[in-house]
Amino acid sequence: MEAGFAYPPILLKGLPVTMPAEGALCIELKEGIPFLRASLYVQQRIETLLIKNREFGLSESEKEELDRYEEIDDYLSFINRIIRNLYKSE
Repeated sequence: MEAGFAYPPILLKGLPVTMPAEGALCIELKEGIPFLRASLYVQQRIETLLIKNREFGLSESEKEELDRYEEIDDYLSFINRIIRNLYKSE
């Protein structure tokens, strides 16, 4: 692994059916370091699912969709930690 960091590979089970093929991610700079985050559209879809879950519950397909978004969030957090650690190690 690069820079002495050992990270286990993360495999996604799939992508949410509502996730757009383009425009799903944004890059934002924090102290000059690029970080990946979900686009406004994806954030709004997640919020819609969370509200619906609290108020009415979700169908099985919506539960799976929310699970896929959660996996992507974990994956982006993982990637951002690697990026941050690489910059800190330099």
